Amino acid sequence: MKKLFLFTLAATLLTACSQPDPNKQVDGGTLNGDTYHCPEVGWTISIPADWKITTKDKMEELDKAGKSAITADQKVELDTVNKMKYLVSFQKNQFNLFLATSQPFKGTDAEYALQTQITNKAIYETCTHQGVKIDTSTGKEIIQGMEFSVFCDTIFSPDGNVILKQILYNRLINGYDLAIDINYTNDADKKTMLDAFKNCKFDKNYPIR
Repeated sequence: MKKLFLFTLAATLLTACSQPDPNKQVDGGTLNGDTYHCPEVGWTISIPADWKITTKDKMEELDKAGKSAITADQKVELDTVNKMKYLVSFQKNQFNLFLATSQPFKGTDAEYALQTQITNKAIYETCTHQGVKIDTSTGKEIIQGMEFSVFCDTIFSPDGNVILKQILYNRLINGYDLAIDINYTNDADKKTMLDAFKNCKFDKNYPIR
């Protein structure tokens, strides 16, 4: 499992991107106008007005940049990242970004919960290893009747100013680890992304794990 915490450190490198064929910028689903649907996890979400689809090439570029920040002990956690799909990503600007990914997960619920804890710990340790101050918290939240694990973090500059905030959601659906990564620097863009996620839809006939 990987909730793309690589973007915690790399998200500020995002730049405005051109808008080629949107369906070439997503995996495991389709875009129809401003609506994205992923049949593998039975998930549908509407893209906020005036937000741009972020290209898959840019996501892969940031993924590669983020991996360079991982310590040797943590690199084993990346072994399955090649199976990860970039479902859909959209951004208001280079600092405010919504990213959804999925990965197959074959383990038990207990193993998934443990992997979530390991990943959350890796986020914290990666930042502190790089000398970056980070505050974190964990919890649970119900989104459209589905319980998600939630990991929140705040990244600070050396002088104590907030650089970036992030909310990570994840849960098992139909044998896939669905992960939602919300990066933001202001309450207005945070609300826009959270509203989009909280108003999404899940196919009720899909198994929850």
